[in-house]
Amino acid sequence: MDPGPSSASADPSPPEEEEEEEEEERDSSTGSTWVVVPGSEVLGADAPKVVGWEELQQELARLWSLSAALAAARDRKAGLAARLESALEARKAVLQQDNELAEMRQRLQSHADFMGELRMQTKEVSANVEDRREQLCVKIRTLTVADKTVGAAQSKLQEPCKLLSGERGHGRLKGLERMLRMRQQYMIGQVAQIYPVRPLNEQSPIVKPGLNSSITRTGVGEALLPNGSQNGQAPLAILGLQLSKLSIKKTSYFSDKTEIQKSATLLGYVAHAVSLIASYLDVPLRYPLRLGGSHSYIVDHAPSVDPSIAPGVSSSTPSSTSMRTMEFPLFFEGQETTRSAYAVFLLNKDVEQLLNHIGAESLGPRHVLANLKQLTTIVQSQQYISD
Repeated sequence: MDPGPSSASADPSPPEEEEEEEEEERDSSTGSTWVVVPGSEVLGADAPKVVGWEELQQELARLWSLSAALAAARDRKAGLAARLESALEARKAVLQQDNELAEMRQRLQSHADFMGELRMQTKEVSANVEDRREQLCVKIRTLTVADKTVGAAQSKLQEPCKLLSGERGHGRLKGLERMLRMRQQYMIGQVAQIYPVRPLNEQSPIVKPGLNSSITRTGVGEALLPNGSQNGQAPLAILGLQLSKLSIKKTSYFSDKTEIQKSATLLGYVAHAVSLIASYLDVPLRYPLRLGGSHSYIVDHAPSVDPSIAPGVSSSTPSSTSMRTMEFPLFFEGQETTRSAYAVFLLNKDVEQLLNHIGAESLGPRHVLANLKQLTTIVQSQQYISD
């Protein structure tokens, strides 16, 4: 009997078992498991390779080496996969950093653009500030020159101010004004003594009784007559002469001529007194007077009476002139008293003008004697000098 094949058939069992155990250990170490698959899925199952017993050892060795090479390839594959994963992670981090860097570059560019715009605005503002500084410098120089000019002018004004405040300056002017008012007061006081306006019962006793024999009596409804009388008081008069009521009514051929002469004389006194006071106060009368005693006239440069319907009224300008100067008598002529009444009205306007000149008000348009008395009283008061 040939012991070779039997021994050969008995020997391979241990190595095969060892190889199976090693493969199981390798598979367990690598985490792979054996799976039973159908034969149709096995490559070469339709035409299996038949290996002789003598070549089995070599085939097993070759399979073992292929299995080892496959395991090494798997290990290398796992290492490469790990390295590739780490490389991908690193690449991802690099890409993220690149994105962040791009965003930072974009923000930096925006900031640079903003800084550029801000720099341009700063340049413009600096240029404007420089122009403004130059303008202010010019204004400062102008103000400096003006200040020097004002200072020089003030220094020049000091001497005139000293002269004005001295004895020959403003004080002297005040003194001259006071002396002028005192002189006016004295002269108007003389006029008041020449033509005293007093109540009829206070007239001088040297006046003849015949001059005041006709005293105007007032009605109950009249408060003040043209001669200045009031209810219950004596009428005003000059040297015993008072303004008659004939001035407000028509006269007749049978009227008392004495009353007309008294009124004409009284109006002549008033006209002369007003003319003197106006000359002392240096006031040009709005209605000038042409003195003639008891036959005086008053001039109206803008008359309300047409000369064609006012016969007997003299005119000092030609009829062709648009502005006529008319003279109205301060005495009664014949039966018509309208012109005389208008003359008395204008005379009272002159007295009102003098009152307004010294800062006083008139008592009314029909109170010639009362207004004249008020004028002389105010001028002769101490307040007239102090003002």
